[in-house]
Amino acid sequence: MEKRTRGETDSIEVIGAVMDITARKLTEVELRRSKAQLTDAQRLSHVGSVGMDANTKRIFWSEESARIYGYAPGTEPTPELILQRVHPEDVDLVKDAIQRAGEGGDNFDYEHRLLMPDGSIKHICNLAHGHRDEAGDAEVVGAIMDITERRVAEEAIRRSDAYLAGAQRLSHTGSFGWKPDEGEIVWSDETYRIFEYDSTLKPTVDSVVQRVHPADRTLAQQVIDRASLTGTDFEHEYRLLFSDGRVKHVHAIARGVQQVSGHREFIGAVTDITERKTAEEKIRTQEAELRQMLDFAPQLIGVLGPKFERLYANRVALAYYGVSLDEWRQGHETEIHPDDVDRVKSHFERSLTSGAASEIEIEKRLRGGDGTYRWFLVRYNPLRNDEGQIVRWYIAGTDIEERKRGEDKLQQENVALREEIDKTSMFEEIVGASPALTAVLSQVSKVAGSESTVLITGETGTGKELVARAIHRRSRRASRGFVAVNCAAIPRDLIASELFGHEKGAFTGALQRRLGRFELADGGTIFLDEVGELAPDTQVALLRVLQEREFERVGGQQPIRVDVRVVAATNRDLTEAVADGTFRQDLFYRLNVFPLEMPPLRARQEDITVLVEYFIDRYARKAGKTIRRVSKRTLDLLKAYPWPGNVRELQNVIERSVILSDTDEFTVDESWLSTKPTGESRRGMSSTLASHEKALIEDALRATAGRVFGPTGAAARLGIPRSTLESKIRTLKINKNRFRGPAPRRS
Repeated sequence: MEKRTRGETDSIEVIGAVMDITARKLTEVELRRSKAQLTDAQRLSHVGSVGMDANTKRIFWSEESARIYGYAPGTEPTPELILQRVHPEDVDLVKDAIQRAGEGGDNFDYEHRLLMPDGSIKHICNLAHGHRDEAGDAEVVGAIMDITERRVAEEAIRRSDAYLAGAQRLSHTGSFGWKPDEGEIVWSDETYRIFEYDSTLKPTVDSVVQRVHPADRTLAQQVIDRASLTGTDFEHEYRLLFSDGRVKHVHAIARGVQQVSGHREFIGAVTDITERKTAEEKIRTQEAELRQMLDFAPQLIGVLGPKFERLYANRVALAYYGVSLDEWRQGHETEIHPDDVDRVKSHFERSLTSGAASEIEIEKRLRGGDGTYRWFLVRYNPLRNDEGQIVRWYIAGTDIEERKRGEDKLQQENVALREEIDKTSMFEEIVGASPALTAVLSQVSKVAGSESTVLITGETGTGKELVARAIHRRSRRASRGFVAVNCAAIPRDLIASELFGHEKGAFTGALQRRLGRFELADGGTIFLDEVGELAPDTQVALLRVLQEREFERVGGQQPIRVDVRVVAATNRDLTEAVADGTFRQDLFYRLNVFPLEMPPLRARQEDITVLVEYFIDRYARKAGKTIRRVSKRTLDLLKAYPWPGNVRELQNVIERSVILSDTDEFTVDESWLSTKPTGESRRGMSSTLASHEKALIEDALRATAGRVFGPTGAAARLGIPRSTLESKIRTLKINKNRFRGPAPRRS
């Protein structure tokens, strides 16, 4: 500092002073540093300063306060600016605080919310107090704290506590803390509810033991004492007994922790398991009742695991095997008869592979404790989980030893009876001894014992099915089924289903699976009558059965193997059908392994008398009548008649005559045979008539290129039935093949 002055000599002089301001500068620097540190501290702690001059109503705040309110640092605060950020529900509260501050109010401590422009909420805590400066002016100074994070944490804790309390209430599980050294116990609300104590009661070990059932009290006290002494974890179940007699089952578990002070503390949970214990007791009671029922059931009952591990067997099964339950579980030797092991194993494998293991039923012999075997019908029922895997096998075995013995005895009696019948008459239903019939029966005797396919031809009514049955009875398949199918009597669109069966839904009306005739005849014989009437597609399926011994049901995809002998019959000329392309040549050769031709009745004149007597006796007994004799005129008439319907026609005529007969003498009305040639034709065609008929037939065959049936065949041209024309061709010894052109080739 300096000052200019003029002296007496009128000269200028400068008078001044030098001051040391180092301390002041240092103070200013320190002040700035403190201010910067204060600013940083406010920013880090989210705490800003605020104040108001009561005289001027001027508000001042720090940069952090401005930031808390969402304003740029340096923004001049005003009441309007502050209220602009305040949550609408808290505006009145903040207005009142500002008004009190302007009046020099004191001790401000309140919280309010800010609604920020982005929609977020801030929680603010305001602390302030009033004082007077050196001049005596009143002012209010304080702090603004952003407590949003704390509020969010508190809300999360409250929500977590609510969730925990709700979870404990729903799970009937309460929590507790126990400090054995200090005797302090803390319970959650649910623990109070479980023990049914008022929440104002301070829990103690004595209050816990007091609730324990007397029968469990000693053990519970031991658990408490051991935990208190050792500090080790514990887990225990006990009962609580209440004054009204109710009992609760509880499960307590706790883990010991070491505090910093060295004291032990247990953190644990107690669960009300009364419902579970009640359910377990009910299950045990039901299991005991079920085991008692199973033990009294007169069957061998067992339970196996998915890999046939032995789990349970009833008392009857254990008594039969002569072992205890533990011995049976540990046993590995099979009780199945050695001769049945492979059969049972293959049956199981087929059932499991085909997916048909909903229930498996099989007959097998099981060894008892005395070493003997008995027959049982055993049913295996699997239990599957949600993935379809088998988790249990339930087994029930019914003793069928007596039934098996009865079946064996009956089979032996049947065999003996069959042998006796065979000795008495090999062909009991085939009546006659003419050379033509005897020759056929001789061939039947030779082919019956083989497995060859037989094709029986002949006119309608000659007894082809009787011969087929005779072949079956004399074969090794006699003990199995004989299934007859008339191929001409079944509609063409149903013949495949009839022969081979069909699956459910294979066609309209197929409401369930049906086994075909071939499956029903498995192991036996199937007789296909009128085989020449089969449709081409059915012929293909039949050829497959003959070649490969397998077929598929209609609508099915799984091949089915069968062991069936086929005997076929037809009144058609299959060679002609092959030539016409209506019958497969390869199928014909498969069927025609051993051909048999049944002679017509007109070729068996010697058998007519025997047949007449046989049918008269049969139908007279059926009608309850007595026929003692046959008139000679009737017998001559029957012998002279050519019988185009063969034995069946003779049978029908005699049945009708017996029904109408009023005397003990058998007669036939001649008018019943009048549709046939009379006079000399009854004793045989005259040579003139025969020649004339032969010429007419040959002309018709020549005009139709040797074709007999069909709309353009010779039968239709002559206006007579096909069977009649076939009969006349054989009788007149006409070679129809010489009228045919070259047979069409089959690709």
